[in-house]
Amino acid sequence: MDCRPGCGACCTAPSISSPIPGMPQGKPAGVRCIQLGPDDRCMIFGQADRPAVCGGLMPSAEMCGTSTEQAMLFLERLEWLTQPAL
Repeated sequence: MDCRPGCGACCTAPSISSPIPGMPQGKPAGVRCIQLGPDDRCMIFGQADRPAVCGGLMPSAEMCGTSTEQAMLFLERLEWLTQPAL
């Protein structure tokens, strides 16, 4: 499956704890990645300094749904489910 043009949910919804070029501390959940271009495509896709977690997140019908809103809801829930218990 290919990414839906103009989505960008996977570069916004999840937190990323590893450094990203331009975001050395990573990014919190819900914050748009600085490497997400104006066309909602990753500007460092395929580059060595792209975080491993990003490379491991593959588009799927379940994750992406049929809209950006569905993808955001899925990824926000995944983010919530994977947070350590307090």
